Amino acid sequence: MYSFLLASIALTISPGPDILYVMTQSISNGKKFGIATAAGLVSGILVHTTLIALGISAVLKQSEMVFTAIKILGACYLLWIAFQVYKAPSSITFSKEGSPQKSVRALFKQGFIMNVLNPKVTLFFLAFFPGFIDESLGNVTQQIYFLGFLFMLQAFLIFSFVSIVADQLTIFIRTNQRFALFLKWLQIVVFVGIAVLILG
Repeated sequence: MYSFLLASIALTISPGPDILYVMTQSISNGKKFGIATAAGLVSGILVHTTLIALGISAVLKQSEMVFTAIKILGACYLLWIAFQVYKAPSSITFSKEGSPQKSVRALFKQGFIMNVLNPKVTLFFLAFFPGFIDESLGNVTQQIYFLGFLFMLQAFLIFSFVSIVADQLTIFIRTNQRFALFLKWLQIVVFVGIAVLILG
């Protein structure tokens, strides 16, 4: 559980579209709106967790070899993401221009829909979760839901914190390219590390 939590935190704090979207909404409309966006994004994870729980449970009942193949494919997928991060520029830019004022409810709904309709999240969880499932403990579905809720909780806490200090963070990132480069390589190390952990 601790290794899963640490890996989840490392993934959440790595700069990506979700955390940048939360920061942008917080800067544009205030921390309350950023937190509402975070809540919507995190709520969408429940849908992906359910899909993974049903899918992995079914696979395990059919063949352990297939499950092992999924873990290998998942590790390869994470390594591919690391390579994409490596190719991407190290600068982090976002703008609050063009972000119309929306209600808290509207931002929650938008965050939820953005997450649910992103197939990459399901693919990522399919690559990420199997490495932390212990078949000897039984009830794989329950394990996956536990991991899913744990991921949701830490993501919401981190997104909320980022939303509250968004102004300070964005100023620092914009004026410190070395920090942006550090975040880029942090992502690469995290994705490669998790890939190795899954295969271990």
